Amino acid sequence: MNPMFAHLVATFQMGAWQALGKLKNPMTDRVERDLAAARSAIDLLEMLHQKTKGNLEPDEARLLEGALRDLRLNYVDEARKPESPSLAAVSPDPTDDPAAPLTDAIDPAPPVS
Repeated sequence: MNPMFAHLVATFQMGAWQALGKLKNPMTDRVERDLAAARSAIDLLEMLHQKTKGNLEPDEARLLEGALRDLRLNYVDEARKPESPSLAAVSPDPTDDPAAPLTDAIDPAPPVS
């Protein structure tokens, strides 16, 4: 597989995942949902799929088709959800502090006799 082709697909795919609200935007450090941007990224991958049909290696075709399948299914799922004012405004569970030591969440093992 051509690594540059895989990188191109991954670039649009990650952008779509971010726009679907499935990944945190690294620039804002928030989960954001923008279905129009997601649709645009998916449409670009679809155009790439159409323009390269018959010219891809089998593994490249599988990569592109798999990305399109997963993104389309998730897009439909997200489009069916009601619009929320802001996904970023949802406050996380205060007990889910990633900075909290793991030992607070784990019961100590019973002493060995």
